[in-house]
Amino acid sequence: MIRVTRLDGTQILLNAELIESVEATPDTLVTLVTRTRLMVRETPEEVYELVVAYRQRVQAGLRRYS
Repeated sequence: MIRVTRLDGTQILLNAELIESVEATPDTLVTLVTRTRLMVRETPEEVYELVVAYRQRVQAGLRRYS
């Protein structure tokens, strides 16, 4: 899960595995595989970095238990 901020300032946890695309419209629009769309304050680059960090944490956990 990654933490992102909606345009109204509320923070939500988003399942990074469900992200299909992230685009600037000019606000950042995150589209999930379920076709749900979320507008967030983070830039597309910030969302990308959050997803990369999430996946690194997941991989580190897998290596620890294998």
